[in-house]
Amino acid sequence: MDRQRIAMVVEFDGTLFHGWQRQDNASSAQATIEGALTRIEGVEGKLVAAGRTDSGVHARALLVHADVSRDRWQRSPRAYTQGLNQLLPEGVCVTGVRAVNQDFHARFDCIERRYRYQIWNRSTPSAIQRWRHWWVPRKVNLDELVTASQCLIGAHDFSSFRAAGCQAATALREVRHISVQQQGWEIFIDIRADAFLYHMVRNIVGSLVRVGTGGWSADKMAEVLMAEDRSQAAATAPAHGLYFTDAIYPDFSSSQLIGKEID
Repeated sequence: MDRQRIAMVVEFDGTLFHGWQRQDNASSAQATIEGALTRIEGVEGKLVAAGRTDSGVHARALLVHADVSRDRWQRSPRAYTQGLNQLLPEGVCVTGVRAVNQDFHARFDCIERRYRYQIWNRSTPSAIQRWRHWWVPRKVNLDELVTASQCLIGAHDFSSFRAAGCQAATALREVRHISVQQQGWEIFIDIRADAFLYHMVRNIVGSLVRVGTGGWSADKMAEVLMAEDRSQAAATAPAHGLYFTDAIYPDFSSSQLIGKEID
């Protein structure tokens, strides 16, 4: 069959899946979408993503690529948004799509990934957003948290924030931006990097919150980074506060494709 490579933006509620990656004995976002794609294509659908998300982590704009029928794509690009979404269960959907070159690769062509971590900072939890934030009932000093985060910007060995089981060949990563803002009871930590290690964002957030709640001084963060030792960092922040928000490519980003169905 004549094939067309397409890039799709997917959104999903991480609490419903055991992560993005296909697994033999657990539900994954990848397998769920691939099953729907197979029904449309009539042949096995396979997806390649810009990055993996852990069990419980959400995605607002994760980019994936797939090879589909060129004829169907030319006749109806909406088959890969509206058509797929009719076959998908609640909690996962395709929000945008475009044609890409046949050699495009969602993972290897991605030049930057972006995540957001959400914290609910109130003495009482939220009844309606329980699985959308990490509930931190102690007061967080944002100034201290911001000061502590600045040592992470740049290219560093992030072994102190690398979980056991990480399969990356090197712990060297470049964090390009970290911002912190508060809106009402919510604190948002946005992190951009060329790539991330296993649990890297959640481990960073766990340590930043240790600073923000007074457990560490802001200077301690730099000491932890330089130690290159995971045992020196704080506990891992919960998965349900983390969101994959954007994948950046030389000529577009995943968030820019949301709502688009044609090239």
